[in-house]
Amino acid sequence: MLAEYLPTLLFLIVASGIGVALLLVGKLLGPRRPNAEKLSPYECGFAPFDDARMQFDVRYYLIAILFIVFDLEIAFVFPWALVFRELGLFGLIEMGVFLALLVIGFVYVWKKGALEWE
Repeated sequence: MLAEYLPTLLFLIVASGIGVALLLVGKLLGPRRPNAEKLSPYECGFAPFDDARMQFDVRYYLIAILFIVFDLEIAFVFPWALVFRELGLFGLIEMGVFLALLVIGFVYVWKKGALEWE
């Protein structure tokens, strides 16, 4: 039984060894020229002007959730399109209901003003 797992274990050992070896080679052979700018926590080109733990607007999360919803819609529509002929009228009605619910949700979010960014 353990002989079946030996190739997987060997692969994990070799992969871990290569990863550690590459990190060590980079640490040993890489250039080390520290200065105040490189050691500062902000390297984005300008000085920090606010706390790093500032709160995001809720609309940011709404747009992210909307993106996920419509991205998952494609995950359902694409396989449905592949087997559309086998599903027949029942599959067409089911997908119509699914898309109608998504459109209703989109219109609701639109009317609430979640898509308007100031």
